[in-house]
Amino acid sequence: MSSSAKQSAKLPFVVWLLTLGTFLMGTTEFIVAGILPEMASDLGVSVSRGGLLITFFAIGMIVGAPAMAIATLRLPQRLTLVLALAVFALGHAIAALSSFFAFVLIARVITAFATGTFWAVAGAVAVAAVAPTARARASGMIISGIGLATVIGVPLGSLVGNHIGWRGAFWALAVLAGVVALIIGRFIPAASHTEVAPSVRSQFAALRSGRFWLTWVAGVLLLGGVMAVYSYVAPLLTDRAGIPASAVSLILVGYGVGALIGTNIGGRLGDRRPLASLIGAAQLSVLALVLLQTPLSTNPVATVVLLVLMGLAGQSVPPVSTTLAVRFASNAPTLAYALSASAFNLGIAIGSLIAGIALDSSLGLTGPALVGMIMATLGLMPLLGLTAIRATRTDTPSALEPSQPQLTEKADLGTVRRSGLFRSRW
Repeated sequence: MSSSAKQSAKLPFVVWLLTLGTFLMGTTEFIVAGILPEMASDLGVSVSRGGLLITFFAIGMIVGAPAMAIATLRLPQRLTLVLALAVFALGHAIAALSSFFAFVLIARVITAFATGTFWAVAGAVAVAAVAPTARARASGMIISGIGLATVIGVPLGSLVGNHIGWRGAFWALAVLAGVVALIIGRFIPAASHTEVAPSVRSQFAALRSGRFWLTWVAGVLLLGGVMAVYSYVAPLLTDRAGIPASAVSLILVGYGVGALIGTNIGGRLGDRRPLASLIGAAQLSVLALVLLQTPLSTNPVATVVLLVLMGLAGQSVPPVSTTLAVRFASNAPTLAYALSASAFNLGIAIGSLIAGIALDSSLGLTGPALVGMIMATLGLMPLLGLTAIRATRTDTPSALEPSQPQLTEKADLGTVRRSGLFRSRW
């Protein structure tokens, strides 16, 4: 192996640091699902109303990710990342100090804006920090921070929340965000890799691709379907499967392991056959969600197995759909990352909101799984649309390749094309 090949195979330290940041972001987004009953009780609301803490965070991400990606477009990337982590810490401190449900909701929205900002900029910085042949791996590493959060962060946060209260878990996240902000401020290069600041018009002009929006809609529905169940996983485990509340955090580890495996599988298969990978993930998700509505979900072992399968299938969606979105968005990678995050969180907002209504209806504990199944099934429709588009373009070789990404304002297209990185069939 040549020295240049070895260099491209090794991800730089900056990518690992940014993954640490996305680990914190993923932890705060999903931690509420594991401690929702405790938070709802402490704040004097029902569990279904407490689910708005998940919904409002998702709404903040939906609006905040693309809005802040545009608003901070001309700011130094290091400054943007540090400020995002500082606001993230502030949001958690406000929530931990609040006794009113409305204040905690506002704090969650503030935190979501910070999360969306960090997510969009971190993805663009990581991709720009590596050689063209390592960009897909760098993107996958950033996304894997979310999967790692479901394995370590969320169960650990749930464990902390169950022993010292949810406020203690939020304070811990605030302190960790401050530490990561200091580290990133020290080690992330001050200068952006772009030679010319991109214009807002050029960013939006890159989003005219119909294939981008089909991928976006699929991301909304597929991840939203899975998260409709995950948002209310605690009552599903305790009230339907009869699992002790003290064991919920351990079971979330199982879900997290499945999610982390799914993220890695999705990242690897997505480079070769992204569309087929998304369709397969959708089918597995539907299967798991259907079975969660049957008597199998009253059996503790079967329920845990189905949740692991759901995590594996559902969390394989983000790396694949994000990769496709960035390809289809051409020269707007930061905005594409931001809109991908918005897609996933729109799905979470819709799924958790409707699932909460279903939970309070006559459907009871099987309601969220029914909502998830319908959403995941609908998620197959835009994927079939992408399949149809590809089938009608087989007469044009370039139609099999999504648009080449312009990762910097003066990207070397010849180098990117020669690398073969984006020549996989979509």
